[in-house]
Amino acid sequence: MTDKSNRRSFLKKSLLAGTSAAMLPLVSVATNNEEKTQADVTATNNNNDGNVTILVTADIHAQLHTHDEFFWENGKAVYKKRGGLAHLKTMIEHFRNQDPQNTILYDGGDFFHGHAVASLTEGEALIPIFNKMGYDLILPGNWEVVYKKKKMLYDMGHSNAAKICANMFHQSESMPGCELVYPPYWIKYINGVKIGFIGYTDHLIPKRQSPAYSDGLTFEHADKSVKKYVEMLRENEGCAAVILATHMGLAQQIGLANNPVCEGVDLIIGADTHERVREPIQAKYSKVVECGAFGSFLGKLDLQFENGKLKDIKYQLLDVDPIQYPADAELQKMINQAAEPFRDLKKVIGISTTPLVRYFVMETPMDNLITDAIMWKFKPDIALSNGFRFCQPLNVDAKTGQAEITKEFLWNMLPVNSETKTGWVSGSQIWNWLEQELQNAFAKDPAKRFGGWFVRFNGMEVNFTVGNEFGSRVNRVKIGGQDLDMKRDYSIVACEREGDPDDTICRMEKVRQPNRTGFFMHDVIEQYLKENSPIAPKMEGRATATDQPATLLTQLQGTTYEFR
Repeated sequence: MTDKSNRRSFLKKSLLAGTSAAMLPLVSVATNNEEKTQADVTATNNNNDGNVTILVTADIHAQLHTHDEFFWENGKAVYKKRGGLAHLKTMIEHFRNQDPQNTILYDGGDFFHGHAVASLTEGEALIPIFNKMGYDLILPGNWEVVYKKKKMLYDMGHSNAAKICANMFHQSESMPGCELVYPPYWIKYINGVKIGFIGYTDHLIPKRQSPAYSDGLTFEHADKSVKKYVEMLRENEGCAAVILATHMGLAQQIGLANNPVCEGVDLIIGADTHERVREPIQAKYSKVVECGAFGSFLGKLDLQFENGKLKDIKYQLLDVDPIQYPADAELQKMINQAAEPFRDLKKVIGISTTPLVRYFVMETPMDNLITDAIMWKFKPDIALSNGFRFCQPLNVDAKTGQAEITKEFLWNMLPVNSETKTGWVSGSQIWNWLEQELQNAFAKDPAKRFGGWFVRFNGMEVNFTVGNEFGSRVNRVKIGGQDLDMKRDYSIVACEREGDPDDTICRMEKVRQPNRTGFFMHDVIEQYLKENSPIAPKMEGRATATDQPATLLTQLQGTTYEFR
């Protein structure tokens, strides 16, 4: 890494250069390492028979190492060792070497956040690792803003891959929504055809994340500009294939694929909800895929062209099996060097005798651990935790029947170490807030869905009907075993979200007597584990639905898709 003064100087120059170039599309012309004139491109487009491979990763969340992964097989949880970026690199090279000139490597975002090494270096330690993997294209995910705008620009800017995003803007009072942060699209001339990628991240980032993270940025829904860019790539550029590279969540992406603005889009390569689409989902105007998370999976798309036109798309979702794909030695060395300053992360801070999992939509053992710790420490009426989606599972050892919880895994569960905050709210506030949280997770209009799961809690039991309309999903609420009293005040504790108004806790507004406790979540959980290990968190019926099983694994309804 450069020293701070050199880095500031570089960043300043980069920003000045980028301001004038941000609106310009990226065009890459490469085949057999020879430059091509536009006449060459047009001529070859008209008579080419060829294939192009796109290798896809997404939502890696900086997971450097091989880890336990969760699968749902025959109605039960199964755990297998998967991932590890050095193993992923070997797998990528295996497929890239089959046709290196005609292969594109793309990442769908949330690469630089989610692991302690990333959080403690604000993503910088992941930059050389990302570059070593040889990505051609990257889209900023909703967590790329976690270190705030300036740092996002630095981390993304020092990544060698092309960057695109057609709906992220510099915030400006004089010209709101006019200056794009990144080019809106990328064109690749490859194996005799042009392929255009248009990038979109989630327009709800300022509401989903702590508001301070996206200060200086504004966003708009993809449907505001998709049609314009599709026509540009089809008519002006003569692209043989147009692909939307999105980080919006599977439900939003299906909604977009059913929108007439997507006419002319061949494929949406999605991300954000960590869904494992194994067969492309055919919507009205486009197909949609999403390729899992944590470096556990690699998506492989083979585009077949005939006479300059897209003839077929073949798709596979492949496990990153560390036995089948041994670690790339050079990248493993880089990973070891990046992790070396943080050796204390391997310290065991607690034991669980049940698997820690966060894959279920409504309630999870992992988040029950978090809210159990809050309840133990502060003894409020209700302990709350945001419906986070990231973090790979931690399975118990087959021989010992125990899972060792390390400091590293604590950072995976909570990669932002937030301060806890207390307050008082009425029963009616709780009821209305639950309705809004259910809307965030299950809105029938996909554009209104947040990317996370339903909010987590202890001290409260909530029953609801997913399929009902907004405002009528909650059926009953019990707090401390008693029916919710609309007029009574209840104490709550949750994490502070940076940038929220002082009287907002976990998106619940107008909280009375808000108070920051001075205790941060990592300390609370470490204290809880020290006093209470071994623990055995499991699903207890804290959140139940009349029309969905407790083991619901996806928010997407109305298709044949199954998470497995």
